[in-house]
Formats: sequence, C-alpha cells, structure tokens
Amino acid sequence: MKTARYWQREGEKLRCLLCPHHCVLAAGKTGLCGVRQHQDGTLVSLNYAQSIAAHSDPIEKKPLFHVLPGSTSLSVATVGCNMRCDHCQNHDISQYPRQRGSVAGTPLPPEQVVAAALQAGADTISFTYSEPTIFMEWAQDIAVLAREASLRCVSVTNGYTAAQPIVDLAPNLLAANVDLKSYSEDFYQKICGAQLGPVLDTIRLLHQLGVWVEVTTLLIPGLNDEPEQLNGIAAFLASVDPAIPWHLSRFHPDHNMVDRPPTPVSTISTAREIGAQHGLRFVYTGNVWGDEGENTRCPACGDTVIERHGFSVRHNYLDHGCCPACGQSLEGRWR
Repeated sequence: MKTARYWQREGEKLRCLLCPHHCVLAAGKTGLCGVRQHQDGTLVSLNYAQSIAAHSDPIEKKPLFHVLPGSTSLSVATVGCNMRCDHCQNHDISQYPRQRGSVAGTPLPPEQVVAAALQAGADTISFTYSEPTIFMEWAQDIAVLAREASLRCVSVTNGYTAAQPIVDLAPNLLAANVDLKSYSEDFYQKICGAQLGPVLDTIRLLHQLGVWVEVTTLLIPGLNDEPEQLNGIAAFLASVDPAIPWHLSRFHPDHNMVDRPPTPVSTISTAREIGAQHGLRFVYTGNVWGDEGENTRCPACGDTVIERHGFSVRHNYLDHGCCPACGQSLEGRWR
C-alpha cells in the first residue's frame, strides 16, 4: 500500500480526485475502482507496484502506429479499473477487485520495472492491459526513473482521468492511445458506467501538453457503429488535430456481451471512409490482419510508407519521418 496523491478531506470522509467519479469515501470504504481505500484518515493505493502482468510487446499492439515503429515495449499493469465495460476483453484483471473483493499482484517496484525494460531491450514502457489511471502513482514513479534511463513511457487508457494527474504525468509520457468507446453519453453511462465528456477532455489535454495521441474505437454492432456516432468521433478528432491516428477495431463477443456478432469488415471500411471525409489523415483497420488499412500511407502522395501485417512491421520506408517519394513529413514520434 502507498498513500495516494490525489484526494482531499471532507469532514470525516475523503474525496478521491484521481478520476471524474470523485468518489467520497467513509472510513474503510473503497472507491469504484476497487483499489483506493480510506484507511485511518488517509487515502491509500492498494495496488501500488502490485503487478498483475509484465510482458514485452510490439508497440503496434497498443496500438501505436506512429511511435517508434517495429520497437518493443515492456507492458505492465495492476488489477482494477474505473469503468465496468460490458464488453471488456481484459475483465479478468480489470474487474478483479469488484469480482473477488481483493487485490492480487506480485511486488514490482518502479526501479525493477525499468531494469526489466532495459534487460528486454525495450524502447518504451507501456501502462496498459487494465486502466493506468488507477495505478497512477506507480506509473508516475516508473516514468520518472524511465526517463533517467533514456526510456520513455506510453499509456493505453480509457481517458477517464482528472486533469491534474495527466498534467503531472505528461512531462515523462511520450504517447497515449485513448480508447474513445463511443460518441454517445447513453452508451458510456449504460455500457461503461462513466461519462463521455471527460474522455474528450483528456484527448484535448494530452494533445495540448505535447503528448502524441492516437485513438481507438471498438465498433460494436448495433451499439456504436451507426454513421451518426462515427461522424461525431471523426469530426471531434479532426477539430483537435487531423493528424491524430484513428484505429477502428472489430468487436468479438466477450465478458457480459456475448449476444452480439463480430463486427463485419464492411463496417470498418465504412468508418474509414467517414474518417477520410472529415479530413483525418491516418485511419487504420484493427483486428483485420492483412487488410490494406493496416498500412501507413503518405497523406500527400498516397505512397505506402509503412507496411504492416498484424502487429508486425514488414517494411518501414520512412526517411527521418518523411515520405521517400515526395519528401512530405509525417506526424509521429519516429526514431
């Protein structure tokens, strides 16, 4: 356990200020995330440095397509999440505290995470698998040590985070992939137990702070794949920055949502067209291995500059971040 960093006293109770839920906790009570608890007048993080997973992954798996293509990232996570998505694909760890009433994990202090990343030859450390917001103190401590060791960190997040923790993490954060699950407030409330507005605020704030941002939307048949929602997301991203890559992923039945079919590839294709119509320069296909939408094309001349298959980079033709055919500079965090 470790004293949490984002909270305030309100009489005999404590208000957590880490995420937009702003849970108010009486003595002995735990927040919605299941990992922050009021103990003896102090808010503590029950999952600090309690690793539930630590694996080397290709950076493309995050997915981050415009960050050090072909590199390796050491991925770490704890149990817990501040959402309860019915379709969660990592529910065994994200919902662990809710389902079992406890916090599992193996002690992995920040210095050991950095040492493991260096030993694995990783270029980055990824906060992923569950929700990095709920292990913010661990993530921040890792990120500081990582930068001192010439490593950088990336976050794969639902974006449901208060502003101050983001501001504090951002100087040591290279990139983030934000899961924009829908453009419907009703979807967020019913399916995720959250709200849409704070996620949009996070995307704007990360971009303003100079963190490279990519966005993923998992398209679920009949829930968030109608043109109105897709147009809403595309227009929003274009208003922040047309260079933000938008990853469109296929849904498969999981957790509490097994009554819907996998997403048709045609839906992904339609969504890519909508993204292009709104001026987004990089719209990618997810979970359709071998599709041409996995590749990065130069927005100026149309030539393929990075060729992918699944999580593998087959060819990277970029020349110092520029298209070799026409010299156009492509946005991203390249070597």
